[in-house]
Amino acid sequence: MKAAGALLTLGILFGGTLGGPWSAWMPQTIMAFEGTCVAIPCRFDYPDELRPSAVHGIWYFNSPYPRNYPPVVYKSRTGIVHESFQGRTRLLGDLQARNCTLQLSRLSPELAGKYFFRGDLGGYNQYTYSEHSNLEIVDKPTIVPPAAVVVGTEAELRCVVPDNCPTMKPMVSWLNHEALEDQAVFGQLEEESGTWSQVSLLKFQPLRENNGHELGCQVTYPNTTFLFEAFATLDVKYVPQILQVNSSVEITEGSHVVLVCMADSNPMALLAWFKEEAVLREEPSTNLTLELDNVTHAQDGIYTCVAENVYGRVNRSLALTVMYAPRKPSVNSSVVAVEGESVTILCTTESNPEPIITIFKEKQMVATVVYESELLLEIPAVTHEDDGEYWCVAENQYGQRGSAFNLTVEFAPIILLESKCTAARDTVQCVCTVLANPEPVISFELPTRNVTVNETDQEFVYSQKTGYMVTSILTLRGELDSQLFVVCSARNLYGTKNQQLQFHHSNNLMWAKVGPVGAVVAFVILIAAVLCVTPWLGHGDPLCTPVMQRVGWAGNGTQGLSPGRYWL
Repeated sequence: MKAAGALLTLGILFGGTLGGPWSAWMPQTIMAFEGTCVAIPCRFDYPDELRPSAVHGIWYFNSPYPRNYPPVVYKSRTGIVHESFQGRTRLLGDLQARNCTLQLSRLSPELAGKYFFRGDLGGYNQYTYSEHSNLEIVDKPTIVPPAAVVVGTEAELRCVVPDNCPTMKPMVSWLNHEALEDQAVFGQLEEESGTWSQVSLLKFQPLRENNGHELGCQVTYPNTTFLFEAFATLDVKYVPQILQVNSSVEITEGSHVVLVCMADSNPMALLAWFKEEAVLREEPSTNLTLELDNVTHAQDGIYTCVAENVYGRVNRSLALTVMYAPRKPSVNSSVVAVEGESVTILCTTESNPEPIITIFKEKQMVATVVYESELLLEIPAVTHEDDGEYWCVAENQYGQRGSAFNLTVEFAPIILLESKCTAARDTVQCVCTVLANPEPVISFELPTRNVTVNETDQEFVYSQKTGYMVTSILTLRGELDSQLFVVCSARNLYGTKNQQLQFHHSNNLMWAKVGPVGAVVAFVILIAAVLCVTPWLGHGDPLCTPVMQRVGWAGNGTQGLSPGRYWL
């Protein structure tokens, strides 16, 4: 280049004989197979002011400077070339027509490199063009895949074969392509920047199974033994496919379970395990496991494996069913109701499978439901008999749990049938037994004597309570008056009940109903009464007067019991 510039400068100094540009054109790169030939297309130009009688040219190898003594590839004046190029080169172009096309034959690897052309128009009009062509010697064709081979989209592979030798035409074919879906082969000739290529197009519909499949492109030349091959492995992109995932699982609470998801995809998918909308685990992989230890019923539900890459997303779901015994039943808090009101009691629990729920009262079944999580007990109108402790029991094959609750019924007094008066010899004992809630106030009325005695008069009345049952006992001593009758009165905030007690005669006093304490009290009262007043003593003790007055004893029988007939 420097020499050419010096020659150009000399030409200007000596009369300006170079009035136009020196330029050349040839492909920057050209390829050919080893053993074949190549024609390097070349055109050059020089200033129009120069009118040479003859035009000569020289091709150099790897250097444009003559002073470096580069190997001469071709020289039109003498035909003397470097030994490496003897018998291998000839000029195809007409230098007079400014065509410097060069052909090289029997190519070998050492001939690969840069080729420079130098124009010789005589005298000082010699110029080495900076434009050059780089010859590449190849031993296989070039397979050009598309940017991506994607399932569902037609793919096209190109096999590019240099075709720059006029005397040798390549024949191109594909290997291992017969099994491809909808495959077809087309050929075409393409030119780019002065170089030519035979291009074979292989079109097909890629399948997931084609990923990793090896295809070959083969090049041969007629009447030669030349054989050039290249191979490419298909990289087929596709939406993930889930190959394996657990089927729905049924386990007992406290178990250990491993969920496995295996997927095939290209590129590798992001695998994730979901429960409902929550991500439990994810990572790029072909195999993702999810371990659940000491499983509880809260982990029961739908689990989904999701596989996703840039080409799509797929998922598979399974049901994890956790079997467990019923939880302790929940009952609306203990109920207080008034007799006659409606009552609704709801007993609920959780279990898997659904339980049998039963409500008991005193070991008697009141209501039951099968394979339901709740039981509703409805009593349209409660009675005092519904009062008591109840149990709600839930059970399945994995266990049983129960909860107790109380139904408290408030009701007006009920005087029981065993309420009566019993007369024996000189004693009358009246028993009044009452059921009520809340606890009643019980009193004994003697209407014919205008006397009322209740439990506050502990000298005469003894009371005891068992649950909702209250028993009050009135003891009268003395001869039986045919006009005497006793009324038991019981009252609470829900009402009052009055009942005349029937008289019965018996040889034995009902000390059993009075009880030991009542017996002692009655005995003390009896002794006191005997000491205070008897028809045989004819006089009374002044200390007893207040007691007698409480029952209307005035000495003449006008306000109470007849004197000499009864005593308390």
